[in-house]
Amino acid sequence: MSPAGPRPLGIGDPLYPRLGNPGYDVTAYDIALDYRRADRPLDAVTTIDARATAGLRTLNLDFTQGTVRSVRVDGAPTAFATAGEDLVITPRTRIERGADFRITVRHTSDPGDGASGGWVRTRDGLAMANQADAAHRVFPCNDHPSDKARFTFRVTAPKNLTVVAGGLPAGRVREGARTTWSYRLAHPMATELAQVSIGRSAVLHRTGPHGLPVRDVVPAADRKKLAKWLARTPGQLSWMEKKVGPYPFEDYGVLISHATTGFELETQTLSLFERGLFTGDEFPRWYVESIMLHELAHQWFGDSVSPRRWSDLWLNEGHATWYEALYAEQYGKESLERRMRLAYEQSDAWRAAGGPPAAPRPAEPGKQIGLFRPIVYDGSALVLYALRERIGRADFERLERQWVVRHRDGVASTADFVRLASEVAGKDLNGFLRPWLYGKKTPKMPGHPDWRPTPKPDAKPGAKPGAKPGAKPAASSAPHGSAARHTVKPE
Repeated sequence: MSPAGPRPLGIGDPLYPRLGNPGYDVTAYDIALDYRRADRPLDAVTTIDARATAGLRTLNLDFTQGTVRSVRVDGAPTAFATAGEDLVITPRTRIERGADFRITVRHTSDPGDGASGGWVRTRDGLAMANQADAAHRVFPCNDHPSDKARFTFRVTAPKNLTVVAGGLPAGRVREGARTTWSYRLAHPMATELAQVSIGRSAVLHRTGPHGLPVRDVVPAADRKKLAKWLARTPGQLSWMEKKVGPYPFEDYGVLISHATTGFELETQTLSLFERGLFTGDEFPRWYVESIMLHELAHQWFGDSVSPRRWSDLWLNEGHATWYEALYAEQYGKESLERRMRLAYEQSDAWRAAGGPPAAPRPAEPGKQIGLFRPIVYDGSALVLYALRERIGRADFERLERQWVVRHRDGVASTADFVRLASEVAGKDLNGFLRPWLYGKKTPKMPGHPDWRPTPKPDAKPGAKPGAKPGAKPAASSAPHGSAARHTVKPE
């Protein structure tokens, strides 16, 4: 350890400089949680398998909002200290570059009041919402989407509660009044996409395309009321597969949480939605279904293909908004061209308020979710529309399919997307895409010389698609959905 003592590190992400840690690559997490009540910290053991990418005398994990009781490295008790939101570990011996090692941390996982992200309190338990920087409020980790890993969850809870996590069931054991549920994801996952639900839930099963297991988790009292919405998922899976190719994971489902969050979230294989989206009469049916489609599209764009840096977020949200808009056009008769023209008119003001799509400005200190601005939703879908206008529908659709195949289960950057687009189109598109992605002003739209930006957008600066009017959003995750739900998120 340096003479100055332990210090927090990061991997240099300009938007979240303290997230992630250098010197190692996580290959697997095994997270054991013991739940008693939603207002008490959970006892937890997080086991991390990793490989050193540099020689390590100390190593950092991202972790806060819990108490660390002990740390072992390869079974040996190990010194540790905290620094900022990092857990700094000093192994007994140096870890050499290329060596595999295991870290075991015994700790608590504190839901707190749910306002800072990570755990979200529901009426009957807990769920997770870790985007963008909140997974380390639940478990020690390398909390950056560039370091994806395999996950196993083992959750013990009272026997009258149901536990569901991302992935497939890996066993269930009852001992007296308590049950331990295990789940394992077959594909690597970013920490921000982890999901565990604990509560009085009904788990409903159906079959999607090609025999894909579809598993929905809803408040037990609402299973009949929500049935019509859940029945839409297999058809939406088929719709997305026709657009971009086979679904990339082992199962899928919708988790409807009895909580007021103000957002929906694409947690891997089990997308999180708030109950109020489905039980009110505020929105037409096609609109609610388009929000469901938005989160489903993220399973390809954002989950299977994750951003290399948070400035690549436009690849996630722009694509999910794009397919949401295509779906709304087909099933809600909402014109894609009209929506893109409205976005074009507002794009200059969005860029002025928050930066261009691929170079967004950092959020204000303590308001990290401020990154999720309109420019990364409809403003980024607008980039895709411009690209389709430039290279033609056939090449654009071929690009989309190749993108999700080439980078499946990995991470990718804006430069990777521009490179592949140029390859598919057979011409260098850097000169075309760079102003769209990085310019202060919105370029002219190909094929629409009459489109003009307007000085003031309909939504106030900082507004984000997907936040429902009047909702009080949680502080740690991004609302998703149509630009029709623009509202200011007070953070």
